[in-house]
Amino acid sequence: MKLSYYDTSHPHTAVIKDTYRITPEDADVEVRHITLLVPGGSLSFVEGQSIGVLITGDQEFGNPHHMRLYSIASTRLGEDGQGREIAICVRRCSYIDDVSGEEFPGVASNYLCNRRTGDEITITGPYGNHFTMPESRDANMLMVGVGTGIAPFRAFVKRIFHEKEYWRGQVRLFYGANHGLEMLYMNDETNDFNLYYDQDSFKAFEAVSPRPHLQAPVSWEAHMEDNGEEVWNLLQEPNTYVYIAGLDSALHSFNKTMTTVADSEAAWNTVQEGLKNSGRWAELIY
Repeated sequence: MKLSYYDTSHPHTAVIKDTYRITPEDADVEVRHITLLVPGGSLSFVEGQSIGVLITGDQEFGNPHHMRLYSIASTRLGEDGQGREIAICVRRCSYIDDVSGEEFPGVASNYLCNRRTGDEITITGPYGNHFTMPESRDANMLMVGVGTGIAPFRAFVKRIFHEKEYWRGQVRLFYGANHGLEMLYMNDETNDFNLYYDQDSFKAFEAVSPRPHLQAPVSWEAHMEDNGEEVWNLLQEPNTYVYIAGLDSALHSFNKTMTTVADSEAAWNTVQEGLKNSGRWAELIY
């Protein structure tokens, strides 16, 4: 959906409470965990929703502002437990102009990565109601993400294992990055997932590129096929929910893997359509 479709008429002023890098200094990419303070608790949200960041000033093509959506990495209780502080996960990006070949910094990502504690920014939202976790504690959850697509899953896992009394369903997280240094919330800089779960029902599987310096893609297929039988069995359960977040390569690889596990594209399509028709399939692709 185009960003112009989102209602930005009710903005909020947020203050940068904290910002720190969650990829090591020697990693190829800079990703920051940014905590925003929304005065008065004026922003009500649930896990899986996103906020918009508005950047005013002279923008390309005469637009009055530039807007970028970011998944909320916090639970509905916020980072402070009172819903007043929300976290987002931001990767500093750049892009190559198709015509000139010149490299330009991404507007929103560089703006946010350059902010410091105490700076004010303008946000809108929250947006999105389809990427929210099930209320039943008996639900199984299968989460597949790449890069900053891990953000909503941080909120899911924290909600399940830190804020709820007990989660009886099985929780599986498949996460991909170029190499171990880029495993957000799963590296030496910050390992939030170890803080938020302590139950046998949770398993996290990490997939990395076999040749990161050659920009080879993450080896999703081989990695997921190793666990294909378990994933396939979970998908047959009527209380299993599937969430795909991040780059479209995650969705493509998951579909390819499931086609192999199911022995045919038709068989996988049937299962996938059943998940979609019953409201148990959600994508957040960017």
